[in-house]
Amino acid sequence: MRAAVVKKTGGPEGVEVVEVPLPEPGPLEVRIKVAAAALNPADAAVWAGIFRASEEVEYTGLGLDAAGTVDAVGPGVPLKVGTPVIAFDAPVLRPTKAQAEYLVTDVNSIALAPEGMDLTLAATIPLNAMTASLALDHLPLRPRDTLLVTGAAGAVGGYAVELARTRGVRIVAQGLPEDEEFLRDRGATWFVSRDEELSEAVRRFVPEGVDGVLDAAALGAPALAAVRDGGIFVSVRGDVLPAPQRGVVVRLTAAGPEATRLAYLSALAEVGVLTPRVAQIYPLSQAAEAHAQLARGGRRGRIVLVP
Repeated sequence: MRAAVVKKTGGPEGVEVVEVPLPEPGPLEVRIKVAAAALNPADAAVWAGIFRASEEVEYTGLGLDAAGTVDAVGPGVPLKVGTPVIAFDAPVLRPTKAQAEYLVTDVNSIALAPEGMDLTLAATIPLNAMTASLALDHLPLRPRDTLLVTGAAGAVGGYAVELARTRGVRIVAQGLPEDEEFLRDRGATWFVSRDEELSEAVRRFVPEGVDGVLDAAALGAPALAAVRDGGIFVSVRGDVLPAPQRGVVVRLTAAGPEATRLAYLSALAEVGVLTPRVAQIYPLSQAAEAHAQLARGGRRGRIVLVP
């Protein structure tokens, strides 16, 4: 089968499509015939060398998100061949991953795909929706509490706004001016522009500061300053965690395989609560070009590879 891998770190030019043996599922594993696989910043961390395999490893696979159909199952898996599924293939450093014609992953990493949804859209759900959901669990906010979501029009931020709305939380969404209508449609109570001083802009609406922050844009200290004394700050990146102050609790979110949560999020997408977004689609053969586009940034929605 064909798979997108990194042979030489440094930049997206290190991404290649290679022929590799078809993987076989073991106990409690599923082989998926991939219909679409989304690109994420974690992939950039692989080709940039931030996540690095040992020198003896010839290549490292790419892709944490996939959608497709069950192609084969190992012992102990009750799914039928042909079942549409989505997968969050969390382990980073493996020879082949989701950006391939086939993916073998643990049964705890998959869920039924949203019924009626194009699998290209469904492929953008797992990592980002899982991260947003888990981050909100780390923010034990009650209805009418206030939440700031930075980078609210991004992949994690967008899902966070939609999920927070289901919890009755009042949301301050930060984004570009052109994002305002999108974010209000998704459930934002208030909008602040990325061009404004964040704490000051937030306190126009919530003078005492918000009860919590989900820092999807990894702003760090400027976002912490918008939290009230004794509030909660959650980030999705450990390299930009600010030092706690004023009694604010600082937490880090890192999503892992969790089939029950993924199934719940898939169901929310199926009924329109979550809005998957695709920015651009590339064939697997153009994986290097797709990753170069990922490096350039500036897109709303995920870049997706299709075999």
